[in-house]
Amino acid sequence: MRRVLSLSLIGLLGCWWCRALPAHAAPYEVEPEAGEELDLLALVEEGAISGETLAALLALRRTGVDSRLATRATLYGLPGLTYADVDGVLRLRAEGGASGDGASSDVAEALTEEEARRLAPFLAEREPGRLSGDARLLMAFAASDSLLPPMALQVRAAGLAGLRAGVLVSLARRRLGALRRDARTRALVVDAPGAALVLPKFYAQWTGERVSVLAGTYRLGFGQRLTLDTTALPAPDGFLPDDGVRPPGGLERECLLGGDGCEAEERLSDVTPDFGWDEGFRGLAGTVRGPVGRGAELSLTGFGSYQLRSLPRHAVLDSAACVRARGGCKAPDVRVPLPGSRLEKLTARTLPGVFNEWAGGGNATLSTSSRAHLGVTGWAARPVWAVEGARLDFQPGARYPAGGGFGAVGLDAAWGHGAVDLFFEGTRSFDSAPEGGGGFGALQRTVLSGERKELELALRYYGRDFANPYSGAPSGPDALEGLRVRNELGARVRYLQREERAWRLRGQVDAWTLPADGAVPGTAGTAHLRASARADWLVWPLFQPSLQVELRDSGLGAEVPCSEDAESDSGLDCSRGRYGVIARVRSEPSEEVSLAAQYGHARVDEPEAGGPRYDAQAVLDVRLRPDESLRLGGRVVWKDEDLSERSRLRQELRASVDARWTAFGTVSARARYAWVLDLKDASVARVPPDPPRHLFHLELETRF
Repeated sequence: MRRVLSLSLIGLLGCWWCRALPAHAAPYEVEPEAGEELDLLALVEEGAISGETLAALLALRRTGVDSRLATRATLYGLPGLTYADVDGVLRLRAEGGASGDGASSDVAEALTEEEARRLAPFLAEREPGRLSGDARLLMAFAASDSLLPPMALQVRAAGLAGLRAGVLVSLARRRLGALRRDARTRALVVDAPGAALVLPKFYAQWTGERVSVLAGTYRLGFGQRLTLDTTALPAPDGFLPDDGVRPPGGLERECLLGGDGCEAEERLSDVTPDFGWDEGFRGLAGTVRGPVGRGAELSLTGFGSYQLRSLPRHAVLDSAACVRARGGCKAPDVRVPLPGSRLEKLTARTLPGVFNEWAGGGNATLSTSSRAHLGVTGWAARPVWAVEGARLDFQPGARYPAGGGFGAVGLDAAWGHGAVDLFFEGTRSFDSAPEGGGGFGALQRTVLSGERKELELALRYYGRDFANPYSGAPSGPDALEGLRVRNELGARVRYLQREERAWRLRGQVDAWTLPADGAVPGTAGTAHLRASARADWLVWPLFQPSLQVELRDSGLGAEVPCSEDAESDSGLDCSRGRYGVIARVRSEPSEEVSLAAQYGHARVDEPEAGGPRYDAQAVLDVRLRPDESLRLGGRVVWKDEDLSERSRLRQELRASVDARWTAFGTVSARARYAWVLDLKDASVARVPPDPPRHLFHLELETRF
């Protein structure tokens, strides 16, 4: 029996840079050298990967891919593999099964030594009949905290009779009460923030030879991600168990109330936020697969969900308190009752448990081979507002369509022969919005794939009324009424090629226009362009340089607003042009020592500021491994969002050290300390600079 116990104090690193990155769907920007969560967060900190890539890689790492059973689409989700690489794995797996030698060794032969090392954190070959599991207790805190540290407990078990189970429990110290309407004042109120034990995620899954059933929380997606996808994976293929959690991404004000609702010290103090998580689907999901005729297979998947969902405060519309037209209604104020019959305004941005969502649907796919299939996906959802006595709805800027139920139906197809793979998905969304009703979307991909090289052309069209909140299709960062996959006509070309221990090259060009006016009149026909390229030279371990160039929104058109969703906003003003270059050098003098230095410089056009600004970022990373049981690391990150002044944007220096020690191959401990210094000039800054912050992380893990 093998079990894992992990105690982790997740320091507040990584996510300070997340909001500066676009979160549009795209293949992975780089192939991570290490797959631990802190290493992936560091890639976000450097700007090497987007927030969505981080979510996909963390989901893969947490769920694990069993290469002996995974489908072609699932294997393609592993970073760095082309379709040709995946097809090679499937051929060797089939040959191993036919010869009776077993698939495991054949799959290993399909990967190079470097690929096997890099992909090891994302692979999980489960032995039938052998129990395995893990438990992780996560905590985060800063030296300035005056509250008990937030905590989250993840527990998983698998291996017996095809069963898997998992649970996520979180101790929240600043949990708001349920939203309700006060009978006396007719105002929306919530109970004051307090401590609560929350069970946001849990699942139990059984997998047989032809059937898989899951009860609890899950993510799912199909086809080209246009009709339905919540996985963030580049090629989703059904449902995945979900027990993911997000560590706190920075400090926040201790006081969540306006006026005199808090003591003076609380209004000036910062604390660590509670752990967060994505509110996916919660209910039942199941898949049945079986042969149909000669060489064909039919797969049927169905799901049902009943999930209590949170909303940003600005996305709520109170029809009863709105006397003007709906388009002019402001988000309602939310009050917190205090002793003495006082009501103070809530300043928190997100309200928990605002509405219940009923959702359900399914997918039917007929496959004639691993490269050819025809599928149909459909789903529908209906919000049920949890506040009695109030007539609530979604604001125009919310990601959900207003008026009632919504959903989508789509058809997807794939065909491949030789080096060519063709994919298509067409979707019709529907909703109950007064001025909507639904619209059409289409996505087509052509992929030319060879051994360790791949070229892709993707064409997309999303109508102005295509309002699908659960679409994960590729898009630009501009948004219409809270949705990015909407009102867009575009094309993307992507190329990658690599030679192991020689060089890697990847590039992407994405251009799109707006078929109709968006939130800003006169934007129809606005053109946008984004391009990036990165080259890595890997011949000499002592000197491995890489160069990355990027072009974002080159000012080819008028202003187009980004998403108004405070939970997913990328933080970019889509009207700005950005031209940047990042130079990086990595050196491995020996297996025990690794060094990396990086510098990035970018010009950002700011029409509202009267001219461009220049951003810079530098990273120095040192990794030491004196022996197999001990790993040491140090990291310094300097970031300046405007080199010409120090008064308004982010200027920050972050230094961290960490150590990991493993004993007996089963017990390990990791400690991390981070020091963050705000470099803004206090004499001219519009907002006073933050005091120096001291952030801590500790992780204990045991395996047996």
